[in-house]
Amino acid sequence: MYEKILIGYDDSEYSRAAVKEVAAWLKRHGGKAELVHGVYSDEEEFCSKPEILGQRINDGKDACAKAGQIAADAGVTMEIKVKEGDPPQVICNAAQEQAADLIALGTHGRRGISRMFMGSVTAKVIAESPCDVLVVKKPCGTCSGKYEKILVPFDSSPSSKKALETACKLAKLDQSEITVFYVIPRYEEMINFVKTESIQKALNQEAEKILDQARETAAALGVTVKSEIGNGSPSENIVATSAKEGTDLIIMGSYGWRGINKSIIGSTAERVIMSADMPVLVTR
Repeated sequence: MYEKILIGYDDSEYSRAAVKEVAAWLKRHGGKAELVHGVYSDEEEFCSKPEILGQRINDGKDACAKAGQIAADAGVTMEIKVKEGDPPQVICNAAQEQAADLIALGTHGRRGISRMFMGSVTAKVIAESPCDVLVVKKPCGTCSGKYEKILVPFDSSPSSKKALETACKLAKLDQSEITVFYVIPRYEEMINFVKTESIQKALNQEAEKILDQARETAAALGVTVKSEIGNGSPSENIVATSAKEGTDLIIMGSYGWRGINKSIIGSTAERVIMSADMPVLVTR
């Protein structure tokens, strides 16, 4: 399924976790991986102290060598490259050049993301990536390369349908269990109306219609899925449901919920990535 994987690496705990996650995938499913480290080039800084750039490149090579050992300890080999440039652009360009079908990286790099997700390397890669992006939040306890329980937030948008199709491919590889999840938004907060019993019934009926689409899509691909409905904040519901279900992977599109926000900024995907403990696979 994912034959060419590119890992954006910055020697943080989280990017090392991404290396382990990818190594487990390769050992189980095969494929090739390339590890890329971007060294940011500040002309003003490096013109005054040109030796800094060389030192950072050497530091990057040393860090990547350690990552290569992590992969080797897991029984796989990875090609390693250190390139000068803005890390998000280096990663996306490398993925384009290598025709990668997946980019993997951590959520918290050395530059620090905390709760301010936008402006980070991860956010920029998600926004500009030519392929799917696997975001790893923390080191896995026992990486097996297999995702047994997958949660797919689904709202009938094209991006959520693509996420479901990807989940079905994974399920057929590893006999994974898929739960599709629709959250009824708080329309009363968005457009200031009173939610009566009849309106709630209509919203529930709409939710079932949307989940029917998900079940039909999965069935056409030869996969049976479970389904659930939530109410309120999509991101909060998604994270809570994934924890309740024992999910080990969330797969979702990068666009906002039901088209409310068509960018990664403030989107459901961003909020889920910030809050979820398990890896999140963002499909293009």
